[in-house]
Amino acid sequence: MAIDREKFPPLYRTVAANDTGLESHSYIPGGLDVLTSHPLNDAPGANPEQFMGLALSTCLNATLEAIEERRNLPHSSQVHTIVEMARDIHGFQFYLTAEVKIPGVDHKTAVSMVDLAERRCPVAKLIGNSDNVVVKLVTEFSAATPVES
Repeated sequence: MAIDREKFPPLYRTVAANDTGLESHSYIPGGLDVLTSHPLNDAPGANPEQFMGLALSTCLNATLEAIEERRNLPHSSQVHTIVEMARDIHGFQFYLTAEVKIPGVDHKTAVSMVDLAERRCPVAKLIGNSDNVVVKLVTEFSAATPVES
């Protein structure tokens, strides 16, 4: 279901660009410029999987921060997203597991805050219908070790 953009015009707009492919750079004109590379080689640079992980972690935590503020709680939430790439019958797939930790908040309250954040965070809403994305409350972050190729 597409949003009615005349009734709800954009509040923010930018351009994220990549003009020359994966072994290159991605940039925001007049702003951020990031070296990019394929995740399966040793060349320096970030990759699309990492960008997705950063987007989900940042957006979820910003949403949680707003929820904490509305509840007069100190900002204590943290979000770490484990990003994986694998091959299946359709080619490559990304898998994202966002682990959310909210110290100092009881379990029931934390569960409701994570649920609300997942429903309000624009990035989570964008990718939330994918079986490849999981958001979960944790008391400790997983030790996600890199896969050696």
